[in-house]
Amino acid sequence: MSQLRNNLPREHFREPLWQTPFHPRLEALSRTKAWYNWGGYQVASVLRSEENEYFAIRNATALFDVTPMVKYRIEGPDAEAFCDRLTLRDVAKLKSGRVQYTCWCDDEGKVLDDGTLFRFSETEFRLCCQERHLNWLLDSAIGYDVAVAEVTEDIAGLAVQGPTSCTVLQEAGFDGIETMKPFDIRRFTAGGIEVTVSRTGFTGDLGYEAFVAAGDALALWDLLWEAGRLYGITAIGYTALNLARLEAGFIVTNSDFIAAETAVRPNRRRSPFEIGLDWMVALDKPRHFNGRRALRAEKANGTSRRVLVGLDIEGNVPAEHSLVYHRGKKEIGHITAAAWSPTTKRNIALASLERPYGVSVTDDMWVEIYALRELTYQKMMVRARIVERPFFANPRRTATPPAPF
Repeated sequence: MSQLRNNLPREHFREPLWQTPFHPRLEALSRTKAWYNWGGYQVASVLRSEENEYFAIRNATALFDVTPMVKYRIEGPDAEAFCDRLTLRDVAKLKSGRVQYTCWCDDEGKVLDDGTLFRFSETEFRLCCQERHLNWLLDSAIGYDVAVAEVTEDIAGLAVQGPTSCTVLQEAGFDGIETMKPFDIRRFTAGGIEVTVSRTGFTGDLGYEAFVAAGDALALWDLLWEAGRLYGITAIGYTALNLARLEAGFIVTNSDFIAAETAVRPNRRRSPFEIGLDWMVALDKPRHFNGRRALRAEKANGTSRRVLVGLDIEGNVPAEHSLVYHRGKKEIGHITAAAWSPTTKRNIALASLERPYGVSVTDDMWVEIYALRELTYQKMMVRARIVERPFFANPRRTATPPAPF
């Protein structure tokens, strides 16, 4: 019989936006006081300047507070079978001490969310994602000997990203960190703190994510901050991170696609084949999984309606919220994320297009941009071409050991 536990939530109406355990340090560093709501937490959008924070990601070490990322502990004799039933990839192939990027669907094969699945042992997992799905997980766990609990408030997390990140962690006492391969997990004791580190991140660069008990958060911050003083360590907000993730070609739930559970209109939901996640659909894995029949039929019958593509756009005006046209006349889709890329010196974007555009029809693409200049919008129709993702790729992301500094 399933052992299910639902943590009682704090009373949100008494505290509309919570502060993460790292907030005292971020508040002290903030010059803009630009905060935003991430999952009910007050999180930095920009601390000093977007440019300074972005270049810290690409040239030094950036610290980003990932505590609001929703975290679920999944453990018990049937933990592997449950995770395999829930997600698209073959969890049986995920070894202990490894992380798997994955997603999960409803019974109609529409994506509920994507995230990372951590496997600590044969019977202990952690699922990290953007949206809250506790009810879905508890319902899915019926019949499995597994305990599921949300532990978001219990665990504080920092993304430690950039070319000097490994060196900073070494200086902080994380001995052997340089031997970790991408998607490895390891537990360390540094500065008297128990820290779980994964070689993961959302920047497309060398980087790690460090997780501690909430009560040890400030001690971890201070340890890393002191170790990184000579290596350009910088606290960053989401604006800079969002630019880096776009360069890396990564997608964001409810930005590049709508979570199936929250979509108001059924036709706004997306399957993995429609958002570039077809590579993770393990239709041949031994265990059944949610949405398998629908996804098998979609692939066999070619009924996918849309495709997510990368675009290289003329000029230097970001095409945010723009429409995409074929031959400048027929509307075929829209931009989901766009920016001028400082590293690649390109005007890049992700776009959701109606098939066959972006699949068999890839020529003569145009983007309609409205640029605000001196309080007047100027309409521009500019050429675009479909390109491979990621827009930015650096060998240091996967180099083991990373280059020392």
